[in-house]
Amino acid sequence: MRRSGIGDGFLLIDKEQGWTSHDVVAKVRGLVGGKVGHAGTLDPMATGLLVLGLGRSTRLLRFVQGFEKEYQATALFGVATDSLDADGAIIDRSPLPVDVADLEAVAERFRGSILQIPPMVSARKVEGKRLYELARAGQVVDREARPVTIYSLVFTDLAPSDYPEVSFDVVCSTGTYIRTLADDLARALGGRAHLTKLRRVRNGTVDVADAASINQIEAAQADETIASLVIDPAAALADIPGIEIEASYVPGIRNGVAIPAATLIGDGDVSDQGLVRILADGALLGVYRIDGPSAKPEVITA
Repeated sequence: MRRSGIGDGFLLIDKEQGWTSHDVVAKVRGLVGGKVGHAGTLDPMATGLLVLGLGRSTRLLRFVQGFEKEYQATALFGVATDSLDADGAIIDRSPLPVDVADLEAVAERFRGSILQIPPMVSARKVEGKRLYELARAGQVVDREARPVTIYSLVFTDLAPSDYPEVSFDVVCSTGTYIRTLADDLARALGGRAHLTKLRRVRNGTVDVADAASINQIEAAQADETIASLVIDPAAALADIPGIEIEASYVPGIRNGVAIPAATLIGDGDVSDQGLVRILADGALLGVYRIDGPSAKPEVITA
């Protein structure tokens, strides 16, 4: 049961290294009670923004998960691990003394829409099994390349060496594996690489600067101020165009009825296709999808 004073909405967590996303969800569920879910896994090695949904807002997490992500990463070039990150066992070590010019020479092929093969230690399923489950059993299976988009790839630092550490910032679509991107860059230069650091700093318009640590969440729960950390659903979904609906439509929307698309199109950023937030006095009533002459509910929150 939800603790007193905690409503539906979102909590922004700045995840520490060593925690799994499941660990964070379980910890917060124990503090606030009720249903808690997350919008996009972060590996134990990674830190940064983890968006949690509370109560009925868990139904909105799929939209948050679909927003673009921004990461800050560091990779060690010349050394490969079986997990493509620092938690794995080293499987190859060969000098790869690259510089920024070398990186830029191959980087353009990884910007824009690309195909990426998921790593074996990912949560993707093959024939009903998670890839990481197969990896733990010592199996390596063929994986289908999947389309992702790298909106921005900027190299921010490089420590020259036979085994250089390369830091870079990435803005990408959901489903992108930064560990794979790092290794693919190294492969394009004739070697291998693995991630040593990864931090998610943004999910759509939501920024890690507004997130709280688990310790801060615990302290807020103890002094009964945790409700002040809960983000309103309308704000958390700001990447989806929104429209204030006429009062006459509100009862129907609460019941999940379709509404004429013409009442939504032409206001602000709302287009004749795609998702739209339906608002009344700034509060989120639901998310609708415009398709043809009508808009139909995806999720009703009111």
